[in-house]
Amino acid sequence: MRLLLAEDEKEMSNAICAVLKHEHFSVDAVYDGQDALDYLENDDYDGAILDIMMPKMDGITVLKKIRAKGIFTPVIMLTAKSQLDDKVEGLDAGADDYLTKPFAMKELIARVRSITRRSGEVADNVLTFSDIELSRSTFTLKSSGGEERLANKEFQMMEMLLEHPGQVISADQFMDRIWGYDTETESNVVWVYISNLRKKLKKIGSSVNIKAARGLGYSIES
Repeated sequence: MRLLLAEDEKEMSNAICAVLKHEHFSVDAVYDGQDALDYLENDDYDGAILDIMMPKMDGITVLKKIRAKGIFTPVIMLTAKSQLDDKVEGLDAGADDYLTKPFAMKELIARVRSITRRSGEVADNVLTFSDIELSRSTFTLKSSGGEERLANKEFQMMEMLLEHPGQVISADQFMDRIWGYDTETESNVVWVYISNLRKKLKKIGSSVNIKAARGLGYSIES
């Protein structure tokens, strides 16, 4: 799943990103409200975490603008404020949840999982295709011949492939969704992870294959 984090305190942002990535989320981080608005208007996210107090544009204004444009990405609002009126304003603007600083990272993760489940985009905890199953809770890939726990980016790539069986996904699409737009990582790293996934599919005795379309990308086929 891909999330947008808009938090202007960079140390806090880095800490949240680290925890989310450890939990197998892809995260794009921005540090002001205008960038948050631009990202949400121009790309699809499974969820967003918006700080209220940000430079250029506050989080509630960002939320109002995306909702006015029919963008219903699930949103958690973060703020140092705890007054009831602030919470009501955020929820009235279309927020799905609200978290007051300081907060426990475990609580943030639980709330992120809650709003993404409610969005309906990840209703199934297990993705199935042909003779394999991918668990979103344990990050394991399973077939009749055994199971393998996938590393973070392996899991996210397999998730993308299984969400779009038979569809070719380009290296750039993998890079944008998993590594983020601002990454300096070379796109040939995608081939390395594809190779690892093929080895794990073979190890668990699956007949599923990740097919390469030269110059186009990769697709999963039975």
